[in-house]
Amino acid sequence: MDGTSETQGLNLDAWVALLQAVPGLESARITRDEQRALLDLTRVAAHRSERIAAPITAFLVGLALAPLEPEARAGKIRELAIRLDAGEGASSGA
Repeated sequence: MDGTSETQGLNLDAWVALLQAVPGLESARITRDEQRALLDLTRVAAHRSERIAAPITAFLVGLALAPLEPEARAGKIRELAIRLDAGEGASSGA
């Protein structure tokens, strides 16, 4: 990866479309509401812990919430971001 690839500088929509073109990811969908909630969550993770916790947080939450409908996922992600930003952890209930 030398930084000169055709994907450098893509906006979010183009990046998501590129990901969805990868074999095995064709059915992966994310709503704008989920995007906003996930960005809030990863911001909290990056500021309340090591910055590298943000992508790990996104991955774990994605695994855990994948079975839910998009609207429910977005709500759960928002709730989690609020709880973690307030310093609450798993003991606060899910």
